[in-house]
Amino acid sequence: MEFISVVIPVYNEEAAIGSDLDVIKQTMDATGKPYEIIVVNDGSTDRTVEIVSSRPWVKLLHHDQNRGTGAARTTGIKAAKGDVVIMTDGDGTYPNRDMPRLLQQMEQCDMVIGARIQEQGTWKLLRTPAKWFIRNLAAYLTGTKIPDLNSGFRAFKKDIALKYLNILPTTHSWVSTLTIAFLSDGYSVKYIPIDYYKRKGKSTFHPFTDTYNYLTLVVRAVMYFNPLKVFLPISLSLFAIGAIKGVYDLIAYHFHFAPSTVLMLLTAIQITVLGLLADLIVRRTK
Repeated sequence: MEFISVVIPVYNEEAAIGSDLDVIKQTMDATGKPYEIIVVNDGSTDRTVEIVSSRPWVKLLHHDQNRGTGAARTTGIKAAKGDVVIMTDGDGTYPNRDMPRLLQQMEQCDMVIGARIQEQGTWKLLRTPAKWFIRNLAAYLTGTKIPDLNSGFRAFKKDIALKYLNILPTTHSWVSTLTIAFLSDGYSVKYIPIDYYKRKGKSTFHPFTDTYNYLTLVVRAVMYFNPLKVFLPISLSLFAIGAIKGVYDLIAYHFHFAPSTVLMLLTAIQITVLGLLADLIVRRTK
């Protein structure tokens, strides 16, 4: 029987962590599966540690200072003994009673993600369109449909996740990068619809900084796995524009090409060569 590790990163979550832990214990006890609960305290300054410590069945790990939720997740995975890792947050937003649904799907795939059916986070007017754009960009770059890119409620095989720890960031983008890594390398990823609740306590999400980080990490992650998805559209676009302008130059300048046309075509060739070189490096590395 597989051993399950439940990993929860926390930073100043005194408002919700106690009730979340009690629900998780009750839920996992009912499954009859062997499990452990790991809470990674990421430098909390409120009563989070006191509340977690009052539950002796929880394995509590500490960061001396706040290093980011991604760093806390990585610490939790390294300490996990389970074959399967379930991740959730300690802010009351995720339906932890649905953990058995995740485990049921894990019998058929490598990762199961709880796809939220509504957005309840802070800065909703900014987060909703930003997440839509980033999710669709990631879907294009990975060639798959992604209902929810950065849900923190998921289960996955630990041995696969360990391969990507060196590229996972320390920020909120950790889960997005892991999703892209699994999809880009052809692992089976499933999604189940879940409810999503308004968080308890103060959010650590920074609307502009974290949105920028999400965007850059999506592109960076795909560059790591499939760089031609980035380079090829750019080079083909430049080739197309250069070809059209070349035809115009032949007519307008009596079979002479303008320097800008030549420069555009040469740039397209250079980008193509860089993309092929990057793709070769990725494939050789794998």
